[in-house]
Amino acid sequence: MSHTLGIRQAQKQKTRQALLDAALGLLEEQSLSSLGLREVTRAVGVAPTAFYRHFRSTADLGVALVEEALGSLHPMIRTTVSTTGDREERVTRTIDLIARHVDGYPAHVRFIARERHGGVQPVREAIREQLARFAQDVKDELAKDPVSSGWSEDDLLMLAHLYVDQMLSTASLFLEALEGPEEERPDRTRHVAQLATRQMRLIGLGRRHWLD
Repeated sequence: MSHTLGIRQAQKQKTRQALLDAALGLLEEQSLSSLGLREVTRAVGVAPTAFYRHFRSTADLGVALVEEALGSLHPMIRTTVSTTGDREERVTRTIDLIARHVDGYPAHVRFIARERHGGVQPVREAIREQLARFAQDVKDELAKDPVSSGWSEDDLLMLAHLYVDQMLSTASLFLEALEGPEEERPDRTRHVAQLATRQMRLIGLGRRHWLD
């Protein structure tokens, strides 16, 4: 009996993931607010009624996509602001991690960039909550750095949000670079990395003199 239940659960999870993957693919060319559940179920090859065994609505599916896209990134976010290495090493490490993530998960990055200010409120709120968690992770790491000595909690959190916004902006720029003409991608990607490096240095400079 338990073996049968296990098979059913595995199949249910497989169908749920197929719906998520299909939706993500369809969202390459449209926003979540225009996505119909029939489009998603048709892409998977299941009846529309099957959708409701996994999600209450397309908004609910969108929230699940937010969790899939951002939920696993907390360790990476902490790594980007780790106190290991000097300032230049940290900047280089951060930009390299962002570039590799965009290269590996472009559809997820595109989804977050588009829906962060999109028309589906539960999804906007889910993204905002995840980014707030990112900022808290960054704040906790920044607090360990001697440079942060004397900083208030509010100022540390403000700086953390600044870093998170910068990471998102850099990810979006890397995504745009990847979507350009193939022969131009190396130069476009290099330009994004150079710009992001300068921006991160500027944030770091302001950080070192904030208490002056």
